[in-house]
Amino acid sequence: MSTKEQFQNQHETVLQAERSLVLFNDHENTFDFVIDVLCAVCEHTEEQAEQCAWITHYKGKCQVMTGEIEELQQKASIMGDVGLTVEVQ
Repeated sequence: MSTKEQFQNQHETVLQAERSLVLFNDHENTFDFVIDVLCAVCEHTEEQAEQCAWITHYKGKCQVMTGEIEELQQKASIMGDVGLTVEVQ
């Protein structure tokens, strides 16, 4: 296997491992609640959480975190349990 093929295989493996946690807009949760959840679950700063809340409000969704699928699924489960609409992509 050539060096180029090895690099491509490693790059594909990294891409497969890296996923996104996406928050979707809803009309049930307050900005303060969403910000609190993002700070607690995703370890966002208050400013970062507020920016994500506004992006979600205006665009309908926001990527709030990237990482390995297992970690994101755990966080998505917690966020879903408290009433937020999220998806791991």
